[in-house]
Amino acid sequence: MTTETHTRTYAYEHLVTFEETNLVGNVYFTNYLRWQGHCRERFLAERAPGVLRALRGDLALVTASCHCAYFSELFALDRVTLRMSLTAADEYRVSMGFDYYRVGGAVPQLVARGGQTVACARRTGDGGVHPVPVPEELRAALAPYGPPGSGT
Repeated sequence: MTTETHTRTYAYEHLVTFEETNLVGNVYFTNYLRWQGHCRERFLAERAPGVLRALRGDLALVTASCHCAYFSELFALDRVTLRMSLTAADEYRVSMGFDYYRVGGAVPQLVARGGQTVACARRTGDGGVHPVPVPEELRAALAPYGPPGSGT
């Protein structure tokens, strides 16, 4: 699902560093996935701080899947904005989409598109985890970023 069908997206801006590039000079592909994590963590800090605190206890947000498709290269000192949206949710999981835009020019340029699904779980005393419903604070924080009429 593209962000054009969403009422809002959560934006995270990042300045590409030389450290994030490879010998060829473009951004190494795994950094795009790291940026998804940075965006998600900033979202939690700003919109669902109780969930962030619960992660220090027995709550776990387990990344069940992630992906990224690349359309154009990024280089050191490019500014990129990730626009995160809620693409799906059920009782135990949420899926988020990420559109990556190079910014600073006349028009933002879509350079990549990705996504991830996160499952909610509780850690058990034996080192395992078991599924738990998405915390209400997280569900409420993500709701405005979902498709119109989704009622997440």
